[in-house]
Amino acid sequence: MDALSIFPIWVIAIDYVLGVVMWTLIARTAMGFFLPQDSEFFFMKFFVRATNPILRVFKPVTPSFLLDLFVPLYVAWFFFMIRFYLMPWLLGYSVMGMLSFPLESEVSRFLYQLFGG
Repeated sequence: MDALSIFPIWVIAIDYVLGVVMWTLIARTAMGFFLPQDSEFFFMKFFVRATNPILRVFKPVTPSFLLDLFVPLYVAWFFFMIRFYLMPWLLGYSVMGMLSFPLESEVSRFLYQLFGG
């Protein structure tokens, strides 16, 4: 059973957008362990440029004691909470289990087919 048969298309679209933002923030944190924020590496420049506006929006609720490296991860946690708890609650669904997010379900299905399962 695929996500389109369970959820309306607009729910999946919102989840995909929130999921891409969340994973981009996580990727920025992961790359931050190896590269400085002002690195000339293409992916790091993209992650910084794409996520800085989001980090500015969340600045008022971001604790000042957090290391700069972990701020994107902290903000990604908000997107996770919205996807895992708020969206199902607003839509009248019970809380879904892990990997029941449409974006991650599609990626895991693709990887399963790619690597022979």
